[in-house]
Amino acid sequence: MTVVCPEGHTSQATDYCDVCGTPIPAGAGAASAVGSAAAPGSVATGTGASGGAPAAPAGASAGPVTCPNCGDLSPADSLFCENCGYDFTTGTPAPPPPPTSGLDLGDLDATQPASGSVAGAGAASAGDPAGSAPVPAGSAPTPAGTSSSAGVPAPAPTTAPAPAPAPSPDGGGLAAPPVPGDDAWVAEIWVDPDWYAHERPEDPMPSAGLPGLVTLRQRSLLVGRPSRSRGIRPDIDCGSDPGVSRRHCQLTTDGQRWWVEDLGSSNGTFVAAAGEPLPDSPLSQGVRREIEENDRVFVGAWTRLVIRKALPGEA
Repeated sequence: MTVVCPEGHTSQATDYCDVCGTPIPAGAGAASAVGSAAAPGSVATGTGASGGAPAAPAGASAGPVTCPNCGDLSPADSLFCENCGYDFTTGTPAPPPPPTSGLDLGDLDATQPASGSVAGAGAASAGDPAGSAPVPAGSAPTPAGTSSSAGVPAPAPTTAPAPAPAPSPDGGGLAAPPVPGDDAWVAEIWVDPDWYAHERPEDPMPSAGLPGLVTLRQRSLLVGRPSRSRGIRPDIDCGSDPGVSRRHCQLTTDGQRWWVEDLGSSNGTFVAAAGEPLPDSPLSQGVRREIEENDRVFVGAWTRLVIRKALPGEA
């Protein structure tokens, strides 16, 4: 009769293992007949009292042990697989290694992408938080895939990002706004008592005084009242006049002449020359009207606009 010792050896003796000398507890399981009859060098299929560990074949001390986990051969009487750490006694794989704080560049697999590629650069930055040492100026960069004298792969040479292209002088094909100077334009915003009397609104008219002055720096400008909810921010703000619509009219220029166009305002847009009677007929919606040198533009309940060239120091 043969028994299996706690180390997995088949022993003829029932008190101490005649292979490794380990004490055999009472009631140890007997080796299966199939395991006893197995050819020398093969692994027995029976299990012993070691909690599921495979029983070593007879004569295991004379030949190498085959690891059931990775298939590698270990010397006779080995307690662990020299390749994967499999425990021949308990039949369990080796525990995973503890996590490390960073990746050692010296342990990188030679089959990984070169450090110059995107994947290699990402691995290097993740494993080396402090960053690689910069390449001294004037020295030739080490080719990717070679190692330095310390055994650490040399980092790929870094290149400075290309400078952003300068914007084109013409603003990408768009017409440039007028430049303040001799040809700069301004808009005067007046409170006109005569226009207030002509319109006869219910709201009280504010005190008439000096006009407000807005420098016209764009080719197209919106006249109206601001609205935060609608996202309307007019270039010429007439927010104090309740008769002006949010998007009342549009002023456009080619740099020398100006036009006005009504945008479907509630109270209309009116144009008249200086010295003429106040206008009664509003402009047609969507039709541009050229503003002559002495023209006045009337909007809302009391607002009068005058477009003219800027005087020295006004722009």
